[in-house]
Amino acid sequence: MPQSEVISLGTPIPRRRPSLTPMIDVVFLLLVFFMLAARFGFDNAMPLSPALAGGGEYKGAPRLVSIGADSIRLNGRQTSLDRLSSELSTLMPDRGAVVVLRAEDGTTLQDLVTVIDTLSAAGMTRLVLAE
Repeated sequence: MPQSEVISLGTPIPRRRPSLTPMIDVVFLLLVFFMLAARFGFDNAMPLSPALAGGGEYKGAPRLVSIGADSIRLNGRQTSLDRLSSELSTLMPDRGAVVVLRAEDGTTLQDLVTVIDTLSAAGMTRLVLAE
């Protein structure tokens, strides 16, 4: 076979580029599936009023609950979370009376929420948050 002869195997077949359309369809189907199947949590809202919101008349004895990092005080006297609602109810003319909550320095949000949940469970609905 002489050097000048070249063996030809035919015309080369051009390479096909893969289509991305099926992959995009699958991604969108998965996106729609997970959006419809996902369960979104419900936020628990705590009704609080700022202290300067003009929340009406204040009647009865003072009801200031100070929440510290490791203590709870009612009108300056140390108390426990278990006794707070019973001691507070003796100072209130009715369950709808205003209770002022004040978080001191170093208090965590969880401590404040625990006190709010305890008072709400005892039927005290008008809680005002002061600085």
